[in-house]
Amino acid sequence: MASWLGGLSSGLGQSLGQVGGSLSALTGQISSFTKDILLEGAEEVGDAATELHVSNSRLREIESINAALKFENERLKKVCSDLEEKHEAAELQIKQLSIEYRNQLQQKEVEISHLKARQNALQEQLQKVQTAAQSAQSGAHVVPPATTSASYVPEVRHTSGFEDDMDFGDIIWSQQEINRLSNDISRLESEVDHWKQIALSSRVQGINHPEQNEICKLQNIVKELKRNLSQEIDEHQHELSVLQDAHRQKLVEINRRHREELSEYEERIEELENQLQQGAVGADATNDSKFSEQRKKPQSPEGGKVEELRVVKDLEDEIRKLNQKLSSAQEENKILLKEQKLAKVEKIQITQEYENLKADFSMLQSSTVEQGALLKEQKQLQSKTSQLEDVVRLQQALLEAENEIARLSSLNQERVGKELTSAQHKNESIPSACTEDQNSELIQLRQDLERKEQELNKSIAERDTLIAELEELDNQNQEATQHLITLKQRLSEQRTETDSIIKQLKLDIDFERKKVSELEIEKMEAIKELNSQKEKLSQCSNTLNDLHVSKQQLQDNIKDLQEQLRKAQECNLHNEKEMGELQQRLKEREEDFSVSLGKLTEKSNQESEIAKLQSDIAENKQLNEDLEKSLSDLRTENGKLVAAIEELKQELSDAISEKNKVCLEKDSVVEALKMEKRQLESELNQAEKRLLEQAHKYKQTIEELSNARSMDTTALQLEHERLVKLNQEKDFRIAELKRNIEQMETDHQETKEMLTTSLGGQKQLTELIKEKEVFIEKFKNQALQVKQELEEYMEVSKKQDVLKQNLEEKDRSLAVMKEENNHLKEEIERLKDQQSRSTPAVEPKTLDILIELESEVTQLKVIKNNLEEEIEVHKKTIEDQNQLTVQLQQSLQEQRREIEESKLQCEQMNVTHERLSLEKDEEIKNLQKTIEQIKTQLHKERQIIRTDSSDIFQESKVQTLNGENGNEKHDLSKAEIQRLVKGIKEREMEIKLLNEKNVSLSQQIHQLSKDEVGKLTRIIQEKDLEIQALNARVSSASYRQDVLCLQQQLQAYAMEREQVLAVLSEKTRENSQLKTEYRNIMDMVAAKEAALVRLQEENQKLSNRSEYSSQDMSRETIQNLSRIIREKDIEIDALSQKCQTLLTVLQTSSTGTDNVAGGVNSNQFEELLQERDKLKQQVKKMEEWKQQVITTVRNMQHESAHLQEELHKLQAQISFESDSNSKLQVDYNGLIQNYEQNEKKLKSFSQELAQVQHSIGQLHNTKDLLLSKLGLVTPPVAAASLISQLSGVQYSAPEVLSDESKLLQKKLEQLEKKLEEKDSTIRTLQENNTQLPDSVAPESEIERESQEGTKSEMRQIKEKHDALQKSLREKDILIKSKSDQLLSVSENLSNKENENELLKQAVTNLKERNLILEMDIRKLKEENEKIVASCREKETEFRALQETNMQFSMMLKEKEFESNSMKEKALAFENMLKEKEQGKTGELNQLLNEVKSMQEKAVAFQQERDQVMVALKQKQMESTALQSEVQHLREKEQRLNQELERLRNHLLEVEDSYTREALAAEDREVKLRKKVLILEEKLVSSSTAVENASHQASLQVESLQEQLNLVSKQRDETVLQLSISQDQVKQYALSLANLQMVLEQFQQEEKAMYSAEVEKHQKQTAEWRKKAESLEEKVVSLQESLGEANAALDAASRLTEQLDVKEEQIEELKKEGEIRREMLEDVQNKLMNLMNSTEGKVDKLLMRNLFVGHFHTPKNKRHEVLRLMGSILGIKKEELDQLLSEDQRGVTRWVTGWLGGGAGSKSVPNTPLRPTHQNIFNSSFSELFVKFLETESCPSLPPPKLSVHDMKPLGAAGAGKASSAPSNSQLQDPAGSGTGRRPDANPFLAPRSAAVPLITPANKSGHLLMKPISDALPTFTPLPVAPDASAGAVLKDLLKQ
Repeated sequence: MASWLGGLSSGLGQSLGQVGGSLSALTGQISSFTKDILLEGAEEVGDAATELHVSNSRLREIESINAALKFENERLKKVCSDLEEKHEAAELQIKQLSIEYRNQLQQKEVEISHLKARQNALQEQLQKVQTAAQSAQSGAHVVPPATTSASYVPEVRHTSGFEDDMDFGDIIWSQQEINRLSNDISRLESEVDHWKQIALSSRVQGINHPEQNEICKLQNIVKELKRNLSQEIDEHQHELSVLQDAHRQKLVEINRRHREELSEYEERIEELENQLQQGAVGADATNDSKFSEQRKKPQSPEGGKVEELRVVKDLEDEIRKLNQKLSSAQEENKILLKEQKLAKVEKIQITQEYENLKADFSMLQSSTVEQGALLKEQKQLQSKTSQLEDVVRLQQALLEAENEIARLSSLNQERVGKELTSAQHKNESIPSACTEDQNSELIQLRQDLERKEQELNKSIAERDTLIAELEELDNQNQEATQHLITLKQRLSEQRTETDSIIKQLKLDIDFERKKVSELEIEKMEAIKELNSQKEKLSQCSNTLNDLHVSKQQLQDNIKDLQEQLRKAQECNLHNEKEMGELQQRLKEREEDFSVSLGKLTEKSNQESEIAKLQSDIAENKQLNEDLEKSLSDLRTENGKLVAAIEELKQELSDAISEKNKVCLEKDSVVEALKMEKRQLESELNQAEKRLLEQAHKYKQTIEELSNARSMDTTALQLEHERLVKLNQEKDFRIAELKRNIEQMETDHQETKEMLTTSLGGQKQLTELIKEKEVFIEKFKNQALQVKQELEEYMEVSKKQDVLKQNLEEKDRSLAVMKEENNHLKEEIERLKDQQSRSTPAVEPKTLDILIELESEVTQLKVIKNNLEEEIEVHKKTIEDQNQLTVQLQQSLQEQRREIEESKLQCEQMNVTHERLSLEKDEEIKNLQKTIEQIKTQLHKERQIIRTDSSDIFQESKVQTLNGENGNEKHDLSKAEIQRLVKGIKEREMEIKLLNEKNVSLSQQIHQLSKDEVGKLTRIIQEKDLEIQALNARVSSASYRQDVLCLQQQLQAYAMEREQVLAVLSEKTRENSQLKTEYRNIMDMVAAKEAALVRLQEENQKLSNRSEYSSQDMSRETIQNLSRIIREKDIEIDALSQKCQTLLTVLQTSSTGTDNVAGGVNSNQFEELLQERDKLKQQVKKMEEWKQQVITTVRNMQHESAHLQEELHKLQAQISFESDSNSKLQVDYNGLIQNYEQNEKKLKSFSQELAQVQHSIGQLHNTKDLLLSKLGLVTPPVAAASLISQLSGVQYSAPEVLSDESKLLQKKLEQLEKKLEEKDSTIRTLQENNTQLPDSVAPESEIERESQEGTKSEMRQIKEKHDALQKSLREKDILIKSKSDQLLSVSENLSNKENENELLKQAVTNLKERNLILEMDIRKLKEENEKIVASCREKETEFRALQETNMQFSMMLKEKEFESNSMKEKALAFENMLKEKEQGKTGELNQLLNEVKSMQEKAVAFQQERDQVMVALKQKQMESTALQSEVQHLREKEQRLNQELERLRNHLLEVEDSYTREALAAEDREVKLRKKVLILEEKLVSSSTAVENASHQASLQVESLQEQLNLVSKQRDETVLQLSISQDQVKQYALSLANLQMVLEQFQQEEKAMYSAEVEKHQKQTAEWRKKAESLEEKVVSLQESLGEANAALDAASRLTEQLDVKEEQIEELKKEGEIRREMLEDVQNKLMNLMNSTEGKVDKLLMRNLFVGHFHTPKNKRHEVLRLMGSILGIKKEELDQLLSEDQRGVTRWVTGWLGGGAGSKSVPNTPLRPTHQNIFNSSFSELFVKFLETESCPSLPPPKLSVHDMKPLGAAGAGKASSAPSNSQLQDPAGSGTGRRPDANPFLAPRSAAVPLITPANKSGHLLMKPISDALPTFTPLPVAPDASAGAVLKDLLKQ
């Protein structure tokens, strides 16, 4: 058996080792497989199959990752759910705590109210005492009650009543506050007593001793106290705000943490999802980066738009800030009012709840008295102080604004004062210097004049700047003051409004206090809902659905009630029907009765029967009457029952709700008890388990002791010691258990106390909850009614708002379309003017600026007038709209129908658009395929070309890509399409006019495109002329041979020219086709675009003018004034020089002699002549200036018109050039494509030329021709020059324009940049053209060198050359034909591509433009408003400049006055000279007369100049007024025309309507006549019917009177029934009261039951504990008795048994030894005989088993069976190896089965033949092993006993069964294999086949057939088994090995 188990264990070990190896190999393969896949992912795969393989493997990996991530997700979800459960548990705990805190707070707040009432009473007493003291005017010094405010306004911490932030520190702090308040109260009481004493003393003393000083002191003290009070209130307010902020911050932090945790979880989930999507592949990262780049790209234009919008919004934000401040102040006031309401409501609630809970919570009053008080005062302070803070803030803001105003005004006044004083000082210094003595200080006068003239100039300049600054500051100051005044007015108005609102709210508060308690609950819910909505917006939809569901449920409930009512009504009807049936039966009975009476008259004999019938009839009548009475009773009862049922339902619902609450409470109690019961049961179960385990252990120990009786005394002693130790450990454990039980009992008692307290609290809470639920139900009903009314009002208001919005939108759209019409008309007129008029000459800058300013002023005035008119119109329309709301509702319904129709049309349009887009996409895909094919063909050829060309064509590729990307914007949303359809329907009439104008514009554009085509043809013709000129130059004798080559090149150029012309013609054709196709759509879009462009241009012009006009105006005015001042300075200089000459003459005359006088006279004459010349020059200058002014005035009028025309023309040209630019870009793209095709052709030509060169390589004459072809690079150079000329021509136009219009240089520069870019692209193309021949140039140089050696041979080969030339020409013809074909193909391709791109662009552009136009129109409206505002500012600036002009004119007049004074001085000097030089100065007199005349002329000229200036100004003003009038008249004409057209349309519509109405009226007349005839017929019939009806009515009246009588009787009966039913109702009420009593009794009984159950449980637990203790005691006693018994037994039985056993063993062993020796000798003899007899034989059975086993073994093990057979048959190993050379592996487990089948059949007949069974090879090793264990575990022998006597049958069995084999004891080998240790073996492990040895020892000779098995089979080492070990232990050892 041991050998068998050893074999099994080794086989198991091998198989497990193989399994482990296979598993490790598998894991290694999997890891290598994943590595290979990852490596394959990095590599690029070429084949499709490998790509498939790689993709599949990646898919598998991703799926595995996906599964792992899903698992992680599920785990995280579990974690989340656990956390949510914990969160809910925590919330429940928090709710319980909050409920306890609230109860405490309610107590404290009630106490606070009492304390406050006490305080108020004390304060009233104080006030009374103070008044008494003041009246008494006593002299006693009084302590000021300054600290009274402290009692009002304590330093309050912000602790909300409903939050659980109460710490131990807070409680201590509140205790301190309470002590402080109590001290204040005691102090106040003492003060009150003091005042009372003073009052009494004053009364005793009387009013004889008034002391006024003390009264004053007291008054001062009172004032100081008031100040201190206000200061303390402010401080407390500040502290309150700080505490509130801190609390808010706490709340915000908690919310933020919660949100952050949520966001972290969400981010984690998103990351996991992203990992799922990414699939751990590196390529996804690149995709992500691409996506991010693509996202960034579209954001850039949006950012630009956002920046533009910001600039617009910044201006609006400044206006909105003040409104926001005001609104915030209002909101704060509202919030404060709400808080006031809440505080008052809470006060009321707390007082109510305090009265209910006062008795229950008397124990907890002492601990937390002050908390509620502080909270209460804090809330009051919040409501008071927050209002005060708002008022203070507003006052501070007003004070700051006033301070700023005052500061600005003071600064301005100081500056103005300083400047005026400085100017006055400077001006006063001038005349003061002039009034000094004339004779003594003439020299000083000159110096002073020069110096002061300089100072004057400086002062004038400074004064100009200061005046400008002053005006700006004044304007700013005025604006600021106006702004502040408006702000003050608004604030005052708002303050008054808020005061009135506060008063109203105070009145409303008293009215709405009852509703506040419900609304508070709703408010709390709303706050929670708000928070939840902020966190989870997605839940809004769910809540809405829930609301809808609840609504539906309520509706269902209503329906159920209605159904119940209907059922009741049906029951009533049923009863009435039964009544009717009974009446019918009565009538039938009566008829029967009449029949029976008739029969009675006939049959008088049947009197007895008649009497019976009469009695029956009477009974029936009585029954009928009873039934009727019962029916009426039933009816009344029915009605009463219905009412009673409804009442009962309500009461039932209330009772059910109460019952539910009670049940919930009971459930909670029961659950708590159940929890305790479960805990106790679990503890009991654990104790029982422990006891059972101990009992099991004790049983095991008993069994082990019983088993161990056979063991030695030493082992027994050791076990005895171990048991003693165990007993001690058990004693310790029992002590611990007792301690635990005591702890449990104490815990149980504590829980009992807690339950009792909680039950008491719950009862009170349930009563409160019931009361509150009644209130809540009432308020809910009220709230539902209010909500319904609100919803109705909201729906009405929404409808009105929608109507108003529709009206406003329509008005806006009408205004916009009118403006667009006007702009289109103006543009058409401008275009006509451009065509008719010629360009005027350039005028100077000043005139341009003046004209611009005039035009701006007129335009701004016109805009202002228009805006005013529009405002008036809008006001009128608003009034009309308010009147016509009813009509508009009807029109809206009609429009809705139209909208539905338009929606259907739009859907159809969408379907068609989608089809077209799909078809176009298919066409595009086909074209792309063809393009790709062409690219693949031409890919090799393109590698030759340099990189320059690739840079050129990137723009075209980008454009094509953009075109393809445009398809993505193809589908517009349905809403946008609906908008467009509406707009189209509203504007159909105006669009017709626009379409006509657009047709004319498109015709003009056509003409311009034709002009461009003509220009291109001219350029080509010029190129041809230049080529001819070059040919003429080159036609010298040396170049005659090259003429043919030049002609060929000319032909090539001609071909190219024709190609270009063909392309241009095709382009024009395509343009015309596309225009005809998309004209309907483009007309719409073009109109909007044109309007947009004009508005934008006008806005830009206005903005530019508004920016630059002010500066230019100021500059011009300053320049003009400076010029005038310079002229005046020149005059003053002339006069001063004159004065100097006269002074010199006087000095010389006074000092010199008569001789000297003559010389002086000559000098004087010269000076006078010079002065006369100067004056003449001045006169000429004045005349010229006068003529210039006249000419400027005349030119101003002409130039204004011319410049306006020029401006219009330039605007039109710019718009036209932008259109032509777009067209040129399209043409340019086409030309680039043609250029690519030409390059392809050139490459093909170069290849063909190379072939031709190879074919004519032998002939040298061809080399000359090729050199001539390749060498001549002049024509491309000429072409380049032509193109440069072209570019010059292109530049010339914008230069002329720039000369003509310097104002529009910026726009022209942009256009020039675009043209330069295009020129650069053309130059690159030209360079590419030149590079192609340059690339061939090096080859030509090499050929030239070879040509020099072959000149002599050339002459001989000229004849051959002619022939070759002919062949070349033929080839050229072929090349041309092929090139024509290529051209046609490429042109078709390009045409198709262009058409597709144009179609795509047209579709996308139309859709985008519609959207953009709507956006731009809005923006332009806003910009127009801004421009109007800027225009107003500019008007103010213009007025300021006019004022400065007036001031300068005043300055000029002062200068003229000064010049006149100088002239008078000169006259005085002349008179002096005349007196001194009479008689000698004849010539001097003449000169002086001339000077006077000149001066008079100068004065006249000055006067004329002033008049001219005045006239100029008047004419300017008149011209501006006339221009404004003209524009106004034009606008009026336009409006009148529009009104005319509208009236015409209206007239037509009215006429149509009149005609329709007339036709309808005729139809109506016909119908009415027919109706009249019918009615007359009906009248006749009805008259007869009326007569009949009157007769019937009289009959009915009689019947009704009878019925009335019956009804009155029934009424009396119902009154009686009512009284009966009332009695029943009372009975019901009594029964209800009884039911309630029963319910209460039931509740009490239930409580008693619960208490009884609790006591039972407690008793049971005590009993269980007692049982446990008794069991433990029994166990201890049993252990003691066991120990004693074991000791006695062991001592007695061991000695006797061991002696007997050993003696018997010795005797038996001796006998067995003798028997086995005899057996061995017999067996050896038999074996020798068998060996001799069976040497050449084989056992049939063995071979049969081997043969069958071979077929039953698996195929990979069959060669082992064959080897066994070979070894048995005596075949050598080498021969066997050759036969079985496929696989060589060792023999395995199946041989054991074979042995079992072979040898076991003889020796052990009981064991089945396991290896021969067929299912073994299909089953696994574990199954085989289990089967083996099963067979071994159920032996045939009886189980062995534990005594030593049972050891005997082993030897007997061995002897009996294995009689044919030698015994193991005799066959022990000396090596010690362990097989002979039989006496020590465990009897459980002795197998049936133990006697048969598998392996014979080497020394002895065994059976012959068994020898080879030892070689083939594996040898098994036997297992040494301990005597104590069981079979399970042996199996465990096996599995471990």
